[in-house]
Amino acid sequence: MSETSAFVVSADWLQERVGQPGLSIVDASWYLPAQGRDGRAEYEAAHIPGAIFFDQDKVVEPQSDLPHTLPHPGLFAQFASSMGVDEKDTIVVYDGPGMFSAPRVWWMFRIMGAKDVFVLDGGFDRWKADGRPVTGEPTKIAPGFFEVDFDAARVASLGDMRSIVEDGSMQIADARPAGRFAGTDPEPRPKMRSGHMPGARNVPAPSLSKDGKLLPVDELRAVLEAAGLDLSRPVVTSCGSGVTAAVISLALASVGHEDNRLYDGSWTEWGGRDDTPVVTGKD
Repeated sequence: MSETSAFVVSADWLQERVGQPGLSIVDASWYLPAQGRDGRAEYEAAHIPGAIFFDQDKVVEPQSDLPHTLPHPGLFAQFASSMGVDEKDTIVVYDGPGMFSAPRVWWMFRIMGAKDVFVLDGGFDRWKADGRPVTGEPTKIAPGFFEVDFDAARVASLGDMRSIVEDGSMQIADARPAGRFAGTDPEPRPKMRSGHMPGARNVPAPSLSKDGKLLPVDELRAVLEAAGLDLSRPVVTSCGSGVTAAVISLALASVGHEDNRLYDGSWTEWGGRDDTPVVTGKD
């Protein structure tokens, strides 16, 4: 039997534990405009009992003009504590489709010091389709205390990326769709160049899951290697705005790859400038 990632939990596992002390269930649903879905509205209509909503457009650094910029550790602690989440909790994050926006919040909690963080395999769409319990009742939140232990080495800045592109010290894995990576399809955000960073490899986020479930570990390894990544070397992940890059981060962690970072500004920062090198084509 194929090995399942140690960082995902099944719907059966979660359903058995709903309501238990020390379990925080986090709805991290976020969507691109083209998807035509509203994460907060869907949460308010129906969510897993006890789940709290993590707004990825609001839990950000207020001083940044980029979307989804990681908030500074103290601010993240305030957000998490107000949601009733402690760093010692078992934290299960989910989104609608299964492996789209939830891994970003999984990554955020982990780099901020939480140890037991997982993604719900299959997502909330499958949870509902299977007839599992949902509620539209607001979750009663008792304020928590999230003690931050920030791992800055897991985050790459624009300056870091300039150096990486120049010296090749890390491999770059880009989670955007193949057309945007190659420069044949436009970016969804205005005034942004198409293409990719020199030397980057394309690992489209959907290639790492099937029907909302993360691929088995051996298949994840095969997809990553087929994209041209050497799993014995460091990797930095990127995407449009730092959300789906974390799907690759989750895949890397699942195959035991530990020396990786996420480029928080991602293509919104890199492709939105006129002083950063951009190439087109599949390679």
